[in-house]
Amino acid sequence: MRFTDPAARRRPRAVLSFAAIIIVTTMGADAPGAEESNAPLSPQAQQEIAQLEAEIDRIEAGAIERLAAPPENQVQQVELLGKLMLYDKQLSVNRNEACAFCHTPETGFTGPVSELNRTTGSYPGSVRTRFSNRKPQSHAYAPLSPVLHYNSAQGDLVGGNFWDMRATGRRLGNPAAEQAEGPPTNPVEMGLPDVACAVYRASQRPYRALFEGVWGPQAFAIAWPDNVERVCERPGPATAGDPLPVHLGPIDRGRAGTTFDQMAQSIAGYEASAEVTAFTSKFDAVRANKAQFTTQEQQGYDLFRGQARCNECHRDGGPGEDPLFTDFTASNIGTPANPRLPYYGENRPDALGYVANPLGSSFVDGGVGTFLSNGHLLSQPSAVDQRWLKLAPDNQARIQVPTLRNVDKRPYPAFVKAYGHNGYFTSLKQIVHFYNTRDVLPRCKPHDPGEGTTCWPAPESTDNMNTSKVGRLGLSDAQEEALVSFMQTLTDGYAPLDRQ
Repeated sequence: MRFTDPAARRRPRAVLSFAAIIIVTTMGADAPGAEESNAPLSPQAQQEIAQLEAEIDRIEAGAIERLAAPPENQVQQVELLGKLMLYDKQLSVNRNEACAFCHTPETGFTGPVSELNRTTGSYPGSVRTRFSNRKPQSHAYAPLSPVLHYNSAQGDLVGGNFWDMRATGRRLGNPAAEQAEGPPTNPVEMGLPDVACAVYRASQRPYRALFEGVWGPQAFAIAWPDNVERVCERPGPATAGDPLPVHLGPIDRGRAGTTFDQMAQSIAGYEASAEVTAFTSKFDAVRANKAQFTTQEQQGYDLFRGQARCNECHRDGGPGEDPLFTDFTASNIGTPANPRLPYYGENRPDALGYVANPLGSSFVDGGVGTFLSNGHLLSQPSAVDQRWLKLAPDNQARIQVPTLRNVDKRPYPAFVKAYGHNGYFTSLKQIVHFYNTRDVLPRCKPHDPGEGTTCWPAPESTDNMNTSKVGRLGLSDAQEEALVSFMQTLTDGYAPLDRQ
C-alpha cells in the first residue's frame, strides 16, 4: 500500500502539483449556510493530491511495462487496455486527470483524497475550478449491474450506473461501459469538448497497437483535421452552434464513435476483472468456511439482516444471487444537502464562460427523476425516453442504492471517507446513526454543534422519501457499532489464516 497517513511523516519541502498553483472555490458563496471562501487548497490537500498523482503515474507505468509482453488471452488484453485508459491522464482536456483521480484501489475505487472527502465532498475536474455536484461512486462491482429496466411487480427501476442511473446500458448492453463514456466529455470532470478528442488522444498513446490488435486496425484510421490538437485543448462543453468541434466526415465520425464505445467497453472489462471486482473480503472467507466472524461482527450481521433492515436493499445474496450488497434500485433516504459542495458557488461564468450550476444555492438534486424527465446536462447522450416519462414523479430525488462492498476500505485508519451521493456524511458510523435516528432526533438549528449526533438537518428533498426502512430503527449505540464492525468485513483483500 503506497498511501500513508500525512500526519505520520514529514511534509515534503515542496509539492510539485497543479494544486499548489491553482485557486479553487472550496465552498460556494451561495451554498446553504456557507460563507465565501476563495483560497488555495490546503497544504494537506496539496500533499495528498501530489501523492495521488505519483501513485497514478506509478500504476500506469507498471501497466505500460506489460505491453512489452501482453497477455495472449483476448479477455486479458481487453482488461489491460481498460486499466491503461483508467490511469491515463492524457485523456483529459488539460492532460492532468485520469479516471483514477476519483477511483483508486486503496479506497475501494472511490474518492482517494481524504482532505477533499472531509471538505468539498466532490472532486475537481481537469479544469480545476470546476467541481461536480456528487461524490465519486465506486466502480468496483459496478459492471455487475443489469441494464436499466422497470420491474412492474415491485414498481422499481432496476440497474444502470451512476447515482441517477443515467448510464442505462440500453445502447451498448453494458451500463459500466456507458458510465465510462460520461466523464471524458463532462465539463466538470475530464472536460474534453468532443468524444473524438478521447479517440485522438488514445491514438497517440503507447497502447495503440494493443488496441488495434484487439478491436481491429480500423480503430484509429481516421482523417484527423489539421486543427485537432487545438480543438481538443479547449475545455468543453462545445458550443451550441458547433456541437462536434472536431470536424470529421460522416464515415470518420462513425468510426470515432465506434472506437469510443470500444474504449469504454475495455474500461468496463477491467472494472469487471478480479483485480477490481474481487470478492476477497472477510465476508467471502466466512462464506467459504475459511474464517469466522468475531462476536461483534456476527451481532452486526444479525442486525443487518434483522432489526436494522439493511438487507432489504443492500442484499447479501439469495437463491441465484451474488452477495453484491445492493439491489440496484433507487431510494431517497433523506440525506441533507451538503453545504460544503463547491458546486453551489458555480452559478457564475468561469474564466471560459461556463456556468456549471445555473441554479446556484437553489439547486436540489433530483436524482433518478430528474434524469428521466430532463436527461442529464453533463453527460450526453442522455435523451429523454418518452416511454419512461410517467415514471419520473415516483423517482424524483431517488438515488441508486450503492454496493456496501469496500464501504470502509481506506489506506490508513485516519483516512476520511465520504458517504451519501453528495458526500454529506464523513464516517460510516455517522451514516449508520442517520439511518437509525433520522426521524427520532430534532432538526438542527443553524450552526448547531450537535449536528450529526444529537440533531439532523432537514432532508435536501422529501420527495418519495423512504420512511418505511429508514429513520427510526431503535438501535443502541453498541448496535450501531456492531453494524459498522460487520460492514468492515466487506473490505476486499482479506487474507484468511490457513486453517489446515
